[in-house]
Amino acid sequence: YSENQQLIDDKMKVAVLFILGCLVWGGMAKSTFPESEKDPDFWKEWAQRTLKNALTLQDLNKNVAKNIILFLGDGMGVPTVTAARILKGQMSGQNGEETQLEMDKFPYVALSKTYNTNAQVPDSAGTATAYLCGVKANEGTVGVSAAAVRSQCNTTQGNEVKSILKWAKDAGKSVGIVTTTRVNHATPSAAYAHCVDRDWYSDGDMPPEALQSGCKDIARQLFENIPDINVIMGGGRRSMYPRNTPDVEYPGDKKHNGTRKDGRNLVAEWTDRVKDKKGYYAWNRKELLSLNPNDVDYLLGLFEPGDLPYELERNKETDPSLTEMVDVAIKILRKNERGFYLLVEGGRIDHGHHEGKAKSHGSSSSWSPGAALHSPRHGLCSLHRPKQRPLPCKLWFPFSQSHLPYTCLSSLS
Repeated sequence: YSENQQLIDDKMKVAVLFILGCLVWGGMAKSTFPESEKDPDFWKEWAQRTLKNALTLQDLNKNVAKNIILFLGDGMGVPTVTAARILKGQMSGQNGEETQLEMDKFPYVALSKTYNTNAQVPDSAGTATAYLCGVKANEGTVGVSAAAVRSQCNTTQGNEVKSILKWAKDAGKSVGIVTTTRVNHATPSAAYAHCVDRDWYSDGDMPPEALQSGCKDIARQLFENIPDINVIMGGGRRSMYPRNTPDVEYPGDKKHNGTRKDGRNLVAEWTDRVKDKKGYYAWNRKELLSLNPNDVDYLLGLFEPGDLPYELERNKETDPSLTEMVDVAIKILRKNERGFYLLVEGGRIDHGHHEGKAKSHGSSSSWSPGAALHSPRHGLCSLHRPKQRPLPCKLWFPFSQSHLPYTCLSSLS
């Protein structure tokens, strides 16, 4: 029995112990969470205590912002922000490290720990529920409390939670959603939907038992739960049309055909409902930019069958940029004297990580939200987040002590 063999055996034992340790740790990460965390009031009361304590630390301006813009960079962690900063600088002929992103100029920057109730490493759905609804939730669920279980339709009813978009609408504000993903993707859907599975984009993506039990797909909920959302822009056309309906932009590509089993044309239904309310539908950049925002009160823009392309791959003739979409959205929403709430997501950063496309997520991360703001009279909450998202809070928007007309509640950078 040689020393080499003994060394190999020792290494094998270490490897086995390491694997067993990982399995035990993984089990702990998915351990059962306290029953109290299933109650939305648990999170809301915790958030209020946290905010109350924070407000005692210094004498802040406690005025309430009229307008709220929430910018989200999905997948935008510290390393990504660093890479984006360097890329932006090098594209300007500099070394890169000395460059400033728009968020670097903000008066306040913060880090937040994030997790789902049933997972240490969270996903976009449960965390969107946290920061849009103020309630932590299970992985893969949107707009429902932790009492709802992923993919179990019968756990939906009674566990729905309201979002800040709904609060804003009820307060008489105009509201909007702009994203570079599908409008029924995880992040935007938490603003309006109550669904136990983030993947139920249309009824064609749902199991028969869920449909029989009365659960609704996310695309349908977009138009039914809060039927008067003023601005909706992003991708996701195929979830809105009957199965096998050819896409308007890619009629010869069957993978982009409609997916709905119920035969409904949700775009036509929406258009018919708002035709006498200054409502318009656009599916390409030309149609969008030809609109006069002063004559538009409702806008639905679906520019791709699925997600919008990466900025580096965008067809500048047919697909609007995120900046262009936000520009139009603000011009429409700001007409309301009571103010507006706008959710803006740069949603392809995370996809760039998954696909190993460093430059794609870097260029998306370096986008400047300031380019879309025409007036200082905005209440701006900017939240750039990696895969670990922020703690829930019931969101209030006081102006910052620096006398700037916005406050940054949390910026994961």
